[in-house]
Amino acid sequence: MGKQLIISVGREFGSGGHVIAEELARRFGLVLYDNNLLEQIAEEKEIPHDGLKKYDEKPKSRLFSRTVRGYSNSVQENLANMQFDYLKKKAADGESFVVVGRCSETILKGTQGLVTVFVLGDPDVKAERIQKVYGVSEEEARRMMKREDWNRKSYHNYYCKGKWGDSRNYDFSINSSKLGIEKTVDILETCIRARM
Repeated sequence: MGKQLIISVGREFGSGGHVIAEELARRFGLVLYDNNLLEQIAEEKEIPHDGLKKYDEKPKSRLFSRTVRGYSNSVQENLANMQFDYLKKKAADGESFVVVGRCSETILKGTQGLVTVFVLGDPDVKAERIQKVYGVSEEEARRMMKREDWNRKSYHNYYCKGKWGDSRNYDFSINSSKLGIEKTVDILETCIRARM
């Protein structure tokens, strides 16, 4: 691929956004950054990555953190900033990739070849998907949806001016419940290729 292409995928919990990002990465022959981003950063900085996942894409704890002279003791905030710096460096080096979440539609704004997507879904369809994927009851699936989306929204809105999920912040917002995962990917692939 000649030109740089970065696909940023924001998503509601249960919408299939991660699966959609995986398939877009496969179809375009790009590396995918999601949870594996933590391992990449830990390896690069030579720090253990065990235990970092629980702080990934979580809002900063205001009660237990302080910032003094620009330095924060918040694990969540430091981890978020490491991820932002890592993605900015990859983009500045001209690399092409797909990234899930991590405020990427905002922190990479202005990057040539950036295409931003937000995947949402109908609550009933998302709850059903969560039940299948995680093997939980419908009640638990709805609780998980509410909790995870609150975490993502809080995380995003702490680091970004634009609000999480607001269609004005993305090139494409799509409801994966309407056509299913495969056809949603088909539509996004067509739109992205048209943008290229």
